[in-house]
Amino acid sequence: MASIEEIPPEVEDPCEKTTNMLGTDTQLSHAKGVSSLLDSGEDFEIIENADDEDDDDMSELPLLEDIRTLKKQREGEGDAESQQLKNPENAAGTVTEEPATQEWLDVLGSGSLKKKILVAGKGVSSRPVNGQNVTIELKVMLEEDGVVVEEEANLTFTLGDGDVMQALDLCVQLMELREKALIVSDAKYGYGKQGRCPSVPADATLRLEVELLDVRDGPDLERLTGQEKKELVNRKRERGNFYYQQAEYVFAINSYEIALKIINSSSKVDITPEEESELMDAKVKCLNNLAASQLKLDHFEAALKSCSLVLEHQPDNIKALFRKGKVLAQQGEYAEAISILKKALKLEPASKTIHSELSKLVKKHADQKTIETAMYKKMLGNPASPTVPKSKARSWAIPWKWLFGATAVAIGGVALSVVIAARN
Repeated sequence: MASIEEIPPEVEDPCEKTTNMLGTDTQLSHAKGVSSLLDSGEDFEIIENADDEDDDDMSELPLLEDIRTLKKQREGEGDAESQQLKNPENAAGTVTEEPATQEWLDVLGSGSLKKKILVAGKGVSSRPVNGQNVTIELKVMLEEDGVVVEEEANLTFTLGDGDVMQALDLCVQLMELREKALIVSDAKYGYGKQGRCPSVPADATLRLEVELLDVRDGPDLERLTGQEKKELVNRKRERGNFYYQQAEYVFAINSYEIALKIINSSSKVDITPEEESELMDAKVKCLNNLAASQLKLDHFEAALKSCSLVLEHQPDNIKALFRKGKVLAQQGEYAEAISILKKALKLEPASKTIHSELSKLVKKHADQKTIETAMYKKMLGNPASPTVPKSKARSWAIPWKWLFGATAVAIGGVALSVVIAARN
């Protein structure tokens, strides 16, 4: 999928890859110092080599809402499985002392994500739903050799928000309280194509042992203190940054939009002016990063709206001005794009990135004007050359000369006739 040209990676300072894909406390840090506002590490901006591959193909990723439909389809099946495990009698009528294990459940119907119940839970009614906070005990192993790469005794996250790897977000929704399950996941629902250095190789198939320990309603956003709201927003934003680094832009957009929803929620508790200011800074970062993700998917109108929202709060935000200029250029609005980039350059005159982009844009605008002029001439026809009026004047001069000559000849003829008549 084509996308507008991004800021060169050697100029922007991308946030480093996190080493924790599972929890909600993903921490992202900057690798080096920067020299300008546009090039600063406000958050992420660009991923090295991101444009060298066809990163934007999202065809293999599941839709965020697929699991909801899946849950309805599996509801009856899950209920029957639970009853079987609670009454574990085999066909011969004997009862086993240990809970029976079910056959593998193909969660997505493609064989890429499978789940098997090891110990039954407390019934279908105890299953969590999107928006609830769940706590699990987790062990992650490599399917190939069984090496343990992650262990969490009490991992808490909000279900459906994309706070953890997709394998967990999808399968925990199908688990009952106190259920123990085994999950086998392809790389794309685990650590992805890149893996996790140094313990998880690229494209690694995972085996997860999960127990659902607790299910609680999600936080009441209106009753969060300013500090609690800020911490929650930062976790969602950092998760979005992680997804952006993995080139999973749909999920990045989802995380940023959740963060913005938290920021924009009303509050029933007092929030200090300092906390309000910090939340506004977080909002600007989320909107800027949201615009970057939208551009990666060629969602130009959405990106333009995100940039405009940033500029409503910070009219001199360099990154928002730069991106807005590039979006307008992509839409062919060269004059307006040049005006916006000139404003950005005035605010950041040392930026080579803005200089380069503005120069290219001015040339494109000039080329466009040349093409339009030629097109208009072709539509209207080529106008007469400036010498045409002189040609017309000459074309009229020739008949007058003939007229004067003919008149002179006529007069001469009449005079000659008079002279001859007088002689006679």
